[in-house]
Amino acid sequence: MAINEMNERVAPIIITDSESGKEYTLEFNRESVKFAESRGFCIQDVDRQPFVKLPELFWYAFRMHHMNVSKEKADRILFDDLGGMPEGMAERLGALYGSPYDALINKENKPKNPNVTVQF
Repeated sequence: MAINEMNERVAPIIITDSESGKEYTLEFNRESVKFAESRGFCIQDVDRQPFVKLPELFWYAFRMHHMNVSKEKADRILFDDLGGMPEGMAERLGALYGSPYDALINKENKPKNPNVTVQF
């Protein structure tokens, strides 16, 4: 479940092929973000190279729920089936991508386990 800065859920993107009934849920978790970053993806590059990076971000969003979707299949869905990203999709993908960072940074400075402390 993706959470934004105000702890409100960012709803995943769901793509449904009404012909086949196949449904794709686009969302990110720590593992899917790590997968993207380990391949050199940087979210800031989307603004500088949108024609390269937006389709990559779209493909990486499949990773959480549909690991076996290839880049080629994601491109076919994006360009052949959808005809490009609908307005607002790029922003939602960015919000979904940023959501797992809440698991990396503890903004409240309170450990989950109260028996564990940190000093620095």
